Amino acid sequence: MVSTRTPGRPRTRGRPFGRSSTKAHPVLRPAAPARRPLPGQRLGDSARPAAEPLPPAARPAARRRIQLLGCAVAAGWAAAFPLVSDLPNQRLWGSVAGPAYAVAGLLCLTLPRRLAARAAAAAAVLGAVLLPLALLALSGRHQSEVMVVERSARLLLTTGSPYLPHPAVVTDYNPYLPAMTVFGLPRTLLGSANPVTLVLGDARIWFALTFLGCLLACWRLLRPAGGGTGLLPLAVLTASPLIALALAVGGVDLPLIGVCCLAMALAERDRTVATGLVLALACSLKWTAWPALPVAVLLIWRLYGRGPAVRAGLTAVGAALAVILPVALTRSDVLRDQVVRFPLGLTAVHTPAGSPLPGKILAGFGPTGHTVSLVLLTVGGAAVAIWLVARPPVSAIAAADLLASGLAIAFTLAPAGRFGYLALPAVLVIWPRLAARRWRAAIPPAANCLLQRPQPQPRAETVPAARVAS
Repeated sequence: MVSTRTPGRPRTRGRPFGRSSTKAHPVLRPAAPARRPLPGQRLGDSARPAAEPLPPAARPAARRRIQLLGCAVAAGWAAAFPLVSDLPNQRLWGSVAGPAYAVAGLLCLTLPRRLAARAAAAAAVLGAVLLPLALLALSGRHQSEVMVVERSARLLLTTGSPYLPHPAVVTDYNPYLPAMTVFGLPRTLLGSANPVTLVLGDARIWFALTFLGCLLACWRLLRPAGGGTGLLPLAVLTASPLIALALAVGGVDLPLIGVCCLAMALAERDRTVATGLVLALACSLKWTAWPALPVAVLLIWRLYGRGPAVRAGLTAVGAALAVILPVALTRSDVLRDQVVRFPLGLTAVHTPAGSPLPGKILAGFGPTGHTVSLVLLTVGGAAVAIWLVARPPVSAIAAADLLASGLAIAFTLAPAGRFGYLALPAVLVIWPRLAARRWRAAIPPAANCLLQRPQPQPRAETVPAARVAS
């Protein structure tokens, strides 16, 4: 008896003996489990992974007790600033935000569940973000980094360089790369002659808009079918003390947070050129964003192959160097001192970033402790690099986790740092999971070496019963 099955295909399970029925009816071969796209294959909307059911703590409107607990913790955190902080702007924020969080908790307690989350989020955004930001902006009060960014734009337009040549005090130093100057241009162009231009020219407004726009774009890229608009989770995240305080008083790190999240989402969706351009923006804002470049490139390599990864990497490096090189070639010593040595505490004037993190505590023991801090920082970076090569990321969540781990180690072990810097790794861990509605990185069982790519999987196929061997 001659078999009529297609060579190379597995035999379909069925009747082993006898003739098949003359009435052809389709026999479905078992479908292989859904896999990630092969290298070079784009992941369309129809192939997005399904959303996993989130635990109650991850759904803002799921449990009234969770809402109340969150509002209580936020209110207590904000109320502590007028008591313990020696910075007037932070004390003002705490005085305004504390009652706002308390009102949000009261709304959670009294309103119906379907309205409580939205009403509480609106009250928190209004009282913890918009109101203190308006009060500080109209009075011209901000942290020193906002003034540094706005001054850098004025210097760039008048001298061709965003850096003062001979810094003498802390506020003379500009620890940011040249692209950060863009956020100071509205102040230089609009001035501060009236309340409208005073607010619209404030760099904090543009920090916040960039942050919100990038996170919304990240949500749109990663969300599963029917994943919603993301406005409520974004409002909750923005109104949290983690972001609200930074946004109201300074916010200089918020664009970097949003851009890094967006870069990981674009890399997972195989937007090669867009990924490179967004990475170039991140890498020309602050030098701490450069670890995002290999992470995103290896994510593209693992999912779509070497060609797209090389294109994304070359685009990112080329565009970033186009922004940085003109200043690096003409003001190399100034760039090195202000962007590299000053944040590491290697200049005569020390950075005011002095939160009691392990690196800062070690640096307080003198030159030996400072050296130990830098050695530990190098070892931690090397460990994350080995992790990146040994287990390259396979999703935006995995890439964001890896980047967050590296940045958390860097911020913790650096000789100078602030607790506020940890907002970047925290959002990198939280936001991609909320957007994708998945808590796991979905690592496939295939070998995780860079030289191995996912193997093609057989698809579900319908064949006529007459073609099945008797």
